[in-house]
Amino acid sequence: MTVAVWEALRERPLRFALSTWPLRCWAFLLSGTVVGFFALLLLTVLLFVGVGLSVVGVGLLVLMGVAVLGIPVAALERHRLRLVEPEPLLDPHGSLPGTGAWPWLRTRLRERATWRELGYTLALGVVFTATGIGFAALLGLSVLLTATPVIVWAIAPDTVMLVPGRPISDPVAALPGSAAGLLGLFVSAYVGGLLAGAQVWVAQSLLSARDEDLSTRVIELTRSRVRLVDAFEAERRRIERDLHDGAQQQLVALSMTLGLAELELRGQDSPATPLIARARGEARQALDQLRSLVRGIHPQVLTDHGLPAAVSELALRNPIPVTVEMHLPDRLPSAVETTAYFTVTEALTNASKHSGADQVSVVGRLHDDKLVLLITDNGHGGADPAAGAGLQGLADRVAILKGRLVVTSPVGGPTQLRVEVPCSA
Repeated sequence: MTVAVWEALRERPLRFALSTWPLRCWAFLLSGTVVGFFALLLLTVLLFVGVGLSVVGVGLLVLMGVAVLGIPVAALERHRLRLVEPEPLLDPHGSLPGTGAWPWLRTRLRERATWRELGYTLALGVVFTATGIGFAALLGLSVLLTATPVIVWAIAPDTVMLVPGRPISDPVAALPGSAAGLLGLFVSAYVGGLLAGAQVWVAQSLLSARDEDLSTRVIELTRSRVRLVDAFEAERRRIERDLHDGAQQQLVALSMTLGLAELELRGQDSPATPLIARARGEARQALDQLRSLVRGIHPQVLTDHGLPAAVSELALRNPIPVTVEMHLPDRLPSAVETTAYFTVTEALTNASKHSGADQVSVVGRLHDDKLVLLITDNGHGGADPAAGAGLQGLADRVAILKGRLVVTSPVGGPTQLRVEVPCSA
């Protein structure tokens, strides 16, 4: 953990007082004294009110407000730290499970970061406010002494006494006071740097995100991503069902109606006969395209019969011969089946377009409650996951369910994709 102001003091001790660092440190310390004073005042008032009203129940809500008071103070401090610390502190709080005051309060009270921020608020209000007042007195006295000749000149012919019993009425006689003030400013530069660095170090220790905060956030992001994928898959199924039960059935009815009309006009020399035959052919072609689109969105065979049947149907439609060996004793979770199916779909598409293979095999089995897929082609190899979005997209899809994708593709082939997806994910 590095502190920028301490690094500047260590690397340039003589030039430090002549740089902008002293002014930044003074601004940080003086503004912190004001923030700490009002934070301590508000904390004390809320604490007394909460304890006093706790007998009627309302005080408990006030005490909860005391517990989370450190959150806005910490947010302000993270912005104020930019005066002396160029590296911003990460917000340690995770995302909220819902909207409203109660989910926010319940989540924040369970986080360790909330209590660390409350501890920092107490330190800011008691320790740093006290040291800030002492530093403000030192700095103010130094500025006052430095300006003594100007003060003496401004109030002449009245006199100023730097030392009791020794009045000064001549600005020239006040120059020793200016020298003492300049010395005080010089000392204040280094004292301010040390105090500001100490406060920054405490802030970094209490206000920044720790490993457990980042781990919790990673878990929350993973769960959020899984929820988005589940919602996306549910929407895919709804679209597939609407197309299957709506537009597809209407096209089937239209094709049958055109077929009946074609039968009625058969043998008659009517100019409508070729038009109806053409319309029926276009309706049949549109129906085939719609069925292909529905299979690409979410195949019905996957929902009804499971992964082995869906992959076998996919192999029959693949332009390259595909052998399928899948030995799964039971149906897998829906998310696992969907991920495995579209992974195989993308792998077969990539093999057909880029590998130059004439044979592909798909082998699937369960091993330690984990679905293992091996997709192998006899193409020219050289597949690079970093070269395009295809293999990287497969890896991302599998990673959502805490699985992994291993690509083995030496130049000259063969290429093998090993997919492992935990069924408990």
